[in-house]
Amino acid sequence: MTKSIVLLSGGLDSVVSLGLTKEKYNVDLALTFDYGQKSAEYEISAAKAISDYYNIELKIIKLDWLKNITQTALVGDEEIPSDDRLKDPECSAKAVWVPNRNGLFLNVAACFADSYGYDYIIIGANKEEGKTFPDNSVEFIENINQTFKFSTLKHPKVLTPLIDYDKNEIVKQALEHVIPLDMIRSCYGNTKKHCGKCESCIRLKKALLANGDNKYIKILFYENTIN
Repeated sequence: MTKSIVLLSGGLDSVVSLGLTKEKYNVDLALTFDYGQKSAEYEISAAKAISDYYNIELKIIKLDWLKNITQTALVGDEEIPSDDRLKDPECSAKAVWVPNRNGLFLNVAACFADSYGYDYIIIGANKEEGKTFPDNSVEFIENINQTFKFSTLKHPKVLTPLIDYDKNEIVKQALEHVIPLDMIRSCYGNTKKHCGKCESCIRLKKALLANGDNKYIKILFYENTIN
């Protein structure tokens, strides 16, 4: 019987990816990574709530050494870029880059797949972020699938259900498939609610607004950051 692993950060893309593939690919294990990111506590909390919602096992993988070698704002003391800095997507991407993050996460998932016989690994790579984050691109996924043909015996395949979607389309899929957006955590920061100012928040907020949604905006964001 086919079974799958999902990389579950708790954010929009990973949650929608899980919701769209849970039944078809029999997703029964989620991996969430704690690498010292500012939002780790809230991401883990979201991942726990979502894995409970979908009745799947969750494993928290600690990567303390990755924190020690990451020197950008997502992990370090530098302020997370917002507002004017976001007008330059390449600059913003560099400011929150974590060394080989998706490559590492997928390889960890491949270890689980190889050991426990998982056929697929689900990741929330998407068209919009693929433009500025190369480890979200089609080319990256194609190449890592080729790598797993040599580095594993099971040869798990990485699936990207959102690879042709931008954020507006991802939110549309979530609303159409009744995926629990009230549980997600997409913010880069360490505030209880989404800060509304970082790149991830801005992408999410614009997508919700494009889909005419106010309910989730009010739930996820601080009131003074909604407009």
